[in-house]
Amino acid sequence: MKAMDKIIGYSSIKRELGQISDTLKNREAYDKLGVSSPRGLLLYGEPGVGKSLMAAAIIEESGRPAYICRKDKPNGDFVKYIKETFDKAVSNVYRKQAAKIAVPGFRKGKAPRSVVEKMYGKGFFYEDAINEVLPDAFDEALKESKLDMVGQPEFDIVSIDDNGVVMSSVVAVKPNVKIADYLGIEAEKNVAEVTDEEIENEINMIRERNSREIEVTDAAAVMGDVCHINYEGFVDGVAFEGGKGEDYPLKLGSGNFIPGFEEEIVGHKVGEDFDVNVTFPTEYHAKELAGKPAVFKTTILKIKHIELPELDDDFAKDVSEFDTMDEYRADVKAKIAKRHEIEAENRFESAILDTLIEKLEADIPEAMFVAETENFVRDYDNRLRMQGLDLKTYFQYTGMTLDQLRESLRPQAEKQVKLRLALEKIAKAEKLKATKTEINAEYKRIADEYQMEVDKVRELIPEDSIAEDMKVKKAMDLVKENAIIK
Repeated sequence: MKAMDKIIGYSSIKRELGQISDTLKNREAYDKLGVSSPRGLLLYGEPGVGKSLMAAAIIEESGRPAYICRKDKPNGDFVKYIKETFDKAVSNVYRKQAAKIAVPGFRKGKAPRSVVEKMYGKGFFYEDAINEVLPDAFDEALKESKLDMVGQPEFDIVSIDDNGVVMSSVVAVKPNVKIADYLGIEAEKNVAEVTDEEIENEINMIRERNSREIEVTDAAAVMGDVCHINYEGFVDGVAFEGGKGEDYPLKLGSGNFIPGFEEEIVGHKVGEDFDVNVTFPTEYHAKELAGKPAVFKTTILKIKHIELPELDDDFAKDVSEFDTMDEYRADVKAKIAKRHEIEAENRFESAILDTLIEKLEADIPEAMFVAETENFVRDYDNRLRMQGLDLKTYFQYTGMTLDQLRESLRPQAEKQVKLRLALEKIAKAEKLKATKTEINAEYKRIADEYQMEVDKVRELIPEDSIAEDMKVKKAMDLVKENAIIK
């Protein structure tokens, strides 16, 4: 079991922690992409919410050292405890760095700390030590200030010496929000009629899935055939990277290759060697090839003809629970109609939420948008990884940069931030609450999803967190239920 799998719930937080761990483990790779590693991590919340478990998980995943500093002492003793913790961190940094430090008269790594400090200065180890103790110290300061922080804080060192470190921090806080007339929002809800063309397209897709391939040896390739080909592309007589393939199964008419390529295959037979002349689109992702003519040396190895089943009652029986094509066709129509209804409902909801966002009045700090955009980037990266890719490979394929990706995701991130603020305000204004029964049901749902005991889930996820998310959902339901169809 991975360390992050021990955390139940908190899906968005887990994704962020996982990404942070990855940046710490693979700094060199992320540095090349321009993605910086965090200097510290703040876990903020009431006792029992799972902060310690999250801290343990990221420590295990990243392989980084850490110090736990908890305030269970009076203020004076706590200050003393912070100093002791800082001293401990300095000592640990010295032990880690000692092997890299050469001091005349001592074997490498064997020089006493006092000698190293005399040679390099007492502050030689301070920076790394600060990084060790800062998160918990900042957490305590944030609690005492009772600020609702958003985004990442900015730190500045006021002073640092043997007595400890004094730092200042600038934080962005959640804004005051105003929203009115959120009930009775008007929006259109147009459900599209089902066309005969849609029905036939749906049936033809099922028909193609139930087709069979018949290899042909004496006939020329036609559109719809699957041709296994060897090919190699040349521009100005020079082969280019990524332009070669062997025994590649290409369905003619699929549009998978450069425009004009598949049409050039038509009419050729198995064993033929020939040139395919095409021109790369001007918007082609590889800029060095965009708009340039190319020649592909091509050989057909195999041709397979696609044989489609007849559209008769036997076909209906094979692919559905119905005995006749008329019954099957009627069912297909009903399913398309249902799909149209869902699509219309989604458009209706989206229009309502867009209007709701327009009604929001708030001076939203830039930090909230930046933080949410980074969340979207991490989500995007996670989806790529699930497909066997990563950001670096994706950027190579698309020619996109990290900043361009952020720019493309920014509008969606801004919308999400505004929507959450609006719904939180509505939930508060309407005094929406989550009942005990609803909370228990949510705990049961999470427990079933992760195959855990409900009591264990309760230990890991605080009731207040679940209640807050449920209030936001109730606010959204309230707005939708009171919306008016134009």
